[in-house]
This record gives sequence, C-alpha cells and structure tokens, in this order.
Amino acid sequence: MSDDTRDAPRIYLVSPPAFDPESFGATLARVLDAHDIACLRLAHASTDADDVARAADALRLIAHDRDVPLVIERHIGLVEKLGLDGVHLTDAARSVRKTRKDMGADAIIGAHCGVSSHEGMSAGENGADYIAFGPVGDSPLGDGTRAEHDLFAWWSQMIELPVVAEGALTADLVAAFAPVTDFFAIGAEIWGQDDPAAALTALTAPLR
Repeated sequence: MSDDTRDAPRIYLVSPPAFDPESFGATLARVLDAHDIACLRLAHASTDADDVARAADALRLIAHDRDVPLVIERHIGLVEKLGLDGVHLTDAARSVRKTRKDMGADAIIGAHCGVSSHEGMSAGENGADYIAFGPVGDSPLGDGTRAEHDLFAWWSQMIELPVVAEGALTADLVAAFAPVTDFFAIGAEIWGQDDPAAALTALTAPLR
C-alpha cells in the first residue's frame, strides 16, 4: 500500500482512566456528535468490576446510539457480559491467539505492541484486527522509548493490517504521521481541556 493511495487516518477515541459516567457521558456525546469517530476504547483503570461495568454501560449506550463500536482495555471476560464489541489487549502478541479463539471471529481484537514490529506481526498472525504502536510523542510514562516514524512507514508499506498511532500526540505529530497510519488513538490529549470537542478539532486539523 503506497502513501498516495491511503485514506486519511480516522480517529480512535480513548476514555480517561477514571471518570463519572454521567458527567463524562455528556462530554463524550458532544465529542461524538462533533467528530467522525471510528471506535471508542474504554480504558478504565479501576480494579472494581462494578465500577468498570457502570462505566461500560454508560459509554455503550452513547457509542452504539451513534454506531460507534466500543472496545474495552484488557478485561476480556467483560466483553460478552456487557455487550461490548471487542477488546484492546496491552500485552502485545501474548494473548491474541487465545483471545481470538475464545471470542470468535466477529469480535474486534486490537493489540498494543509498543515499538516492536515483531510483536505487531506476531499479533497480526495470531488474529488481531489492528496493531497499535506508541507512544509516538514524548511521554514521562514508560522508559521514554518512542514509536518512530520509520516504524509506521515500514508497516504501511509492508503490512496490510491497520495500524494505530497513539501516545502524547500533538498537531505536528498528527501532520507527520498522517501519511503512514490508519488511525490516531486520542484521549488524554483532549479530556483535560475546557472543550474536548474543540481540542480534538485543533489536534486533528492537519487531517482536513
């Protein structure tokens, strides 16, 4: 797939790690109504299943009303129970094969593979629907290693499986990575702003 035949990347929205379902739900609805969102990821950090379920129920209604699929980070066992569309795995390729076997062909399965093309290819071979690499920007989290432009450029030329760029995105990074990625996963970049919908408009301006 050459750069000149690629469609413009789409937005993959990621929830905050903690939020009040009612107040955040209203904010989320405004963002979804203002933007074309390809997928929503519930990235709730709670270890309380009831907290996660309440958050998932609230987001599912909002997302599905707008025909946006909702996947959950890590919690494979809650997907069917909560009526979600799939799971975003954070352990690279390690659990993709079993997850695909357990969840069947219709579920969305994504795998975050850090900066490793090898893990990405393994995850794809084991049944992942998309691969996420990141962070692409400077982040104090992790060991500071970034997923570089060359990784995405190679992937977009050699691998057909959709790729997601995420982590510490800026408008400049969106502009730079747009030719070599299929999706931008955006969350923390906008939720702390006074108007997240407007913040997302500004962040993704290079795509228009």
